[in-house]
Amino acid sequence: MREEILKESTDVESAGCQRTLAVHERKQKVLARADCNNAGAGWGSARAGEEFGHRAVYLHFVLNRRRRLVISILGISAFYHDSAACLVVDGEIVAAAQEERFTRVKHDHNFPLNAARYCLSEAKLTVDDLDYVGFYDKPLLKFDRLLETYLDYAPAGFSSFLKALPLWMKEKLWMPDLIRTELAKAGGEGDERAAKKLGKKFQWKLLFGDHHESHAASAFYPSPFEEAAILTIDGVGEWATSSMGVGQGNELTLLKELRFPDSLGLLYSAFTYYTGFKVNSGEYKVMGLAPYGEPRYVPIIKDKLLEVRDDGSLKMNHKYFSYAHGLRMTNGAFDKLFGGAPRKPESSITQKEMDLARSIQVITEEVMLKMTKYAYKETGMKKLCLAGGVALNCVANGRILREVPFEQIWIQPAAGDAGGALGIALAIWHRYLAKPRLSPEAAGTWRSPRAENKGRNSNIESNGDYRAAKKGLSAYADGMKGSYLGPQYSEAEIERFLQSRQVPYEKYSRVELPAMVAELLAAGKIVGLHQGRMEFGPRALGGRSIIGDPRSPEMQSAMNLKIKYRESFRPFAPSVLREEVAEWFELDADSPYMLLVADVAKSQRRTITAAEEARWGIDKLNVKRSAIPAVTHVDYSARIQTVRRETNPLYWEIIEAFRKKTGCPVVINTSFNVRGEPIVCTPEDSYRCFMRTEMDFLVLETCLLDKKAQPEFREEKNWRSEFKLD
Repeated sequence: MREEILKESTDVESAGCQRTLAVHERKQKVLARADCNNAGAGWGSARAGEEFGHRAVYLHFVLNRRRRLVISILGISAFYHDSAACLVVDGEIVAAAQEERFTRVKHDHNFPLNAARYCLSEAKLTVDDLDYVGFYDKPLLKFDRLLETYLDYAPAGFSSFLKALPLWMKEKLWMPDLIRTELAKAGGEGDERAAKKLGKKFQWKLLFGDHHESHAASAFYPSPFEEAAILTIDGVGEWATSSMGVGQGNELTLLKELRFPDSLGLLYSAFTYYTGFKVNSGEYKVMGLAPYGEPRYVPIIKDKLLEVRDDGSLKMNHKYFSYAHGLRMTNGAFDKLFGGAPRKPESSITQKEMDLARSIQVITEEVMLKMTKYAYKETGMKKLCLAGGVALNCVANGRILREVPFEQIWIQPAAGDAGGALGIALAIWHRYLAKPRLSPEAAGTWRSPRAENKGRNSNIESNGDYRAAKKGLSAYADGMKGSYLGPQYSEAEIERFLQSRQVPYEKYSRVELPAMVAELLAAGKIVGLHQGRMEFGPRALGGRSIIGDPRSPEMQSAMNLKIKYRESFRPFAPSVLREEVAEWFELDADSPYMLLVADVAKSQRRTITAAEEARWGIDKLNVKRSAIPAVTHVDYSARIQTVRRETNPLYWEIIEAFRKKTGCPVVINTSFNVRGEPIVCTPEDSYRCFMRTEMDFLVLETCLLDKKAQPEFREEKNWRSEFKLD
């Protein structure tokens, strides 16, 4: 393996020259090779002193000689899945979005041309105005891993190598040129040759960060905390599959890492594949399916597939996996171990898949709990930040909050690869440029709910919410702005769209609208909600959501089958007023990004009969378990979003109006899309999805559309053929 990585590609300071740098430069220590014999070395040192500790290794210079009052940084993640762009201006996250929202291709991996264009437009900047562009990982180091892995497993994997090599030789090994060319296109240059020429003239600096460093930066820098332990867990970056570190002020130090091919993320994806779901897309389905099953495969997994150590590190038996060298996640040995071939996608789900899902979820929770306990012991920190795709496992996150001694945890809402764009941009600002960081904790805008609360957040107090004051609601703020970082459309823009299509609608004042929507929800209507800025990350949080009444026993099935057109077992999430969460769930903390699972409060549950208790598998779905059955999973759990008025005023007011009308401060919240479709972005996207489904009403800011009043909606082809099922 090459010992020095991503040094300067040129050493010329001419006006038209562009240097390509790493966010940090280091000697790369090989902790584990890619073959099974050397895998499983446990947590290896990340060489903190050399890799992260000394600013002397940073290269400070200015290529752009024009002095500016602000520094603008564009972060990019691309070419694996969930491509995204993020713009940071003077340390503030101004805009962030996934490319899929613009192209309408779910998990779009291509260069985020449209997302970058949007981010720049949000700040009224051009590509020329940028000071820095950052890419979220190091392609050359990732290519080293691929080459080493193929050599270690040769001749196995030769077909996979042949499939991967052309893309690397054509594009990925020439990433600096590719990024410049694509950003020239984002700036409006449509001709390929002209874009290449223009790209070479850009004077901003291009930097590459380690994959897990980008995750770590996305986890810590936007968090409320002044200092915290950091844990990142995903499939694989360059070599690392998990990393552990510490953030303090503007400093970020990675201390230890686990290395490929031993990976909790890839282990979970292997079971996702085997149970018939799509890798890098269907993992959340496995998590949702788990409560229907029994953990009967746990002994087999521990006996045959992996060793889980006390510190959470893994040693996997790669006799049963082929992801390191092949085109499948698992192989014939895995099939034999579990009694057959993988489930065919879209075929019936049996008790076997439910039990497999439950078993791998149990293993995942055990590993994550051990990792976080080890991080607590090693770092001595009282707070924890999480990122990486595995950090989207909100069931495990809920257990970490309850069972690990950390006082508070914070999870990056765009925890997967999309968040890497945000992470690299913030890493450039705080680490490369050594800019200070004022955390909400240090500023006094965030306080731990467990700390003594002597008063109310002035923002909420000014809104006259005395119910919150009585409940002692602690101040909350982070750097993500509720993750509402995407496009927003004005009322004038929306009305122009509706009028151009001759779409009938009613206009309400901002004051009237919440009560009107609450009345519709209480009447059992399903409402599409498009308001404010679009969310960044995989969750809809009241900006682009479909909402309904959680008290209805039929609502879960109706929304799955008639609105989302997806599997009936899938649970829905509740959005609950932050002031009321402890009355309805076994949680008294902020969960603004729907990344914590907790049980429905015992006071809200109903007594289950013996016959209902005896139901098995998917039959459990038809049992009413609480006062809010549509958001209560079969194990009484719920994936909770807490809503604060100061973060999303209109959404809070709708839920509050629903509470006043019904006594229930909870609504169903699911993403505004159908299965296989990205979450809607524009008013046109929302109207199209509204008309394709059996939603009853659509809110576009202050415009309300009644499905019954709409003209016939015709399309030239069957829209279901547009989207690949996830």
